[in-house]
Amino acid sequence: MQETNLSKDDVRITKIVVNDEEYSDKYGFEPDTEEKKAFFKLCSTIYQCGQAARENQKFIHRSFKYDGSILTETDLAVSDAVLAQLRKLYPDCNIVTEEIDLHDFKEGARFTFVLDPIDGTDAYSQGLPTWCVSCGILDCHRKPCGAVVFAPRFGVGTQELFCCSMPGDDKIYCNGKLHETPKHYDEPKQMIIGSNTNNYMDMRPFKGKLRSFGSSILHMIAPVFFSNLDCTINPYCFAWDVAGANGIVIKSGLDIMYCDGSEIEYDDDLLLKRHEVRTHILVGNKGCIKWMRENLNFGD
Repeated sequence: MQETNLSKDDVRITKIVVNDEEYSDKYGFEPDTEEKKAFFKLCSTIYQCGQAARENQKFIHRSFKYDGSILTETDLAVSDAVLAQLRKLYPDCNIVTEEIDLHDFKEGARFTFVLDPIDGTDAYSQGLPTWCVSCGILDCHRKPCGAVVFAPRFGVGTQELFCCSMPGDDKIYCNGKLHETPKHYDEPKQMIIGSNTNNYMDMRPFKGKLRSFGSSILHMIAPVFFSNLDCTINPYCFAWDVAGANGIVIKSGLDIMYCDGSEIEYDDDLLLKRHEVRTHILVGNKGCIKWMRENLNFGD
């Protein structure tokens, strides 16, 4: 596995062991088919890695990548552990991950897994709770079809938020229970924005409250789980910063799209060339998205 040059002697940080877990309905669904058993094991892997990351948070040291973004030993340990399990569970599928450019990509593969081992690394490295492990799933046409997202320290009235949705199933499960998306205002009262949104647009037309967590995935799934957080504007990001949220939001009854109203396409630029998305991303019900598009200047 890859390691930074910090804390190489601390096995708690540089290696995560994923143990076999007995099949159950712990994640909300009954693993009664081979496909569901594989998905159960993926959920278990993400859960165990998230728990390990939570335990490691007080030990972490951070370094910086070439683009100035923050990297911790835990990012690399989670990435290594999840990649190993994905290769066992879905050997013929593609994997795109933030920390490692794997190069090998099979056109038309049944699934493409888009992994962010720690989304919100800056928050994580500062001891804040607003981070998650995210694994989005694209189908053979590169359309979002599912996801597993685990925020071990950020929940709805609980210590943690674990949500998942399986390919081929329109249900969302949250903390082991079937989830129903809360109703939202058609004109937003509270909005989630990225930490650098003010660099791109003037938010003064919005007179409500703004929230920012420091995790793109949590920004975008927040309206699915928090009744008072109506919509999201997430500025430029990468495939691994959105795919996990995309796989949840599309099954929630809310919309997710670019600010020009077009669909997010996981093309070669996004997945293979590892470019940023081409503009800002909006999440919300139809009323909120209409309000944002009519009242805000997105600065493109």
